[in-house]
Amino acid sequence: MLQKTACFLVIGNEILSGRTQDANTQVLAQALNAQGIRLMEVRVIPDIEDRIVRTVRECSATFDLVFTSGGIGPTHDDITAECVATAMGAPLVRHEESFRLLEAALGADRFNAARQRMAYLPEGSTPILNTVSVAPGFSIGNVHVMAGVPSIFASMVAWLVPQLEKGAPLVSASWHAAGLKEGDFAADLATLQKTFPAVDLGSYPYHLPDGASGVALVAKGYDGDLVGKAALALHDLIMAHGREPLAGEAAHKQPA
Repeated sequence: MLQKTACFLVIGNEILSGRTQDANTQVLAQALNAQGIRLMEVRVIPDIEDRIVRTVRECSATFDLVFTSGGIGPTHDDITAECVATAMGAPLVRHEESFRLLEAALGADRFNAARQRMAYLPEGSTPILNTVSVAPGFSIGNVHVMAGVPSIFASMVAWLVPQLEKGAPLVSASWHAAGLKEGDFAADLATLQKTFPAVDLGSYPYHLPDGASGVALVAKGYDGDLVGKAALALHDLIMAHGREPLAGEAAHKQPA
């Protein structure tokens, strides 16, 4: 099964300045993993029109799916909707259903011109449901535009991603061993990666609160049989270096 590829564009000056920490990448990545869609790239770009337009066009042509977060609120720097409309060659128009839902939720007295901007979507786009604050995201072509606020972003992802074409889900298996050092087995791990090119092999040192430390070895991929074989090879690698392999990752061990 051919795996769909995806790119995530995190849009916002506040991310690049360090004022705000991105909390959305992990949420999207985990949802895509479960859906069998491979997140290949994450880019963080500023609230600058030509940068957004150019990046959306480039990524739309390169990846099967593009997701964005940020820049669809009521303030002057919320320009993502306009930029995506330009990138996709569609005019920005008032989406009547979204307009009515926002007006009903906010009340006519509070539904001022700034808030009305959130009901303007590229012509031909489909709204992405927002169960938190009503203001929609939208999908147009292979581009899916969502809010930057983590709670709203998560609700949009939960609604949108399960509707996308499903592929084989990401499978992972891991072993860990106390006292294991990355430098001891790095060359052997490189050889194993060549043996299993379709599986991502990784090593992750850990340090637990009780002072124990070691390394977890992880195999990830979209072919369960291959991942299983690679995981067995990781088990044997740990054994070959005189350590006891334990299933899973150390941070996830259950108390005795």
